[in-house]
Amino acid sequence: MMNLLEDFSIGLFFWQTLLFVLLLLLLKKYAWKPMLNAVNDREEGIKNALDSAEKAKLEMENLQADNQKLLKEARAEREAMLKEAREIKNKMIEDAKDQAKEEAGKLVAQAQASIQTEKKAAIAELKTQVANLSIDIAEKVVREELSNKDKQIKLVESMLGEATLN
Repeated sequence: MMNLLEDFSIGLFFWQTLLFVLLLLLLKKYAWKPMLNAVNDREEGIKNALDSAEKAKLEMENLQADNQKLLKEARAEREAMLKEAREIKNKMIEDAKDQAKEEAGKLVAQAQASIQTEKKAAIAELKTQVANLSIDIAEKVVREELSNKDKQIKLVESMLGEATLN
């Protein structure tokens, strides 16, 4: 260390100090400012990126909440539609049953009316046949009775006798 102090020269010190200060000024003007600006720009970019990421995260959370809400609404709507479809199906089945019962009732009533009509027609035809048969029998009996003259006179006398009795 002693050697350094002995070789110390004010001129050299002056020029070295001047060069150092000049170097600092040049660095300040041309290097520090752009480096600080680049660091500041980078810091600002990172800050903006973090803010954007935070906003995106919030938007994603909002979208997820909206999606959950839409999903719930869609499920509720689906359930309502299924319930309505079941009710419509049950109503259609009940209506079909009622209509079938009504049609069956009409068919039974028509069949009963048809049976009654056919029964009356059969009874009327039976009465006609019985009357015709009775007339035929009576005609045969009367012919048999009237075939003989003596029997005819007897019949007339008996009828006259009955007529006076009544």
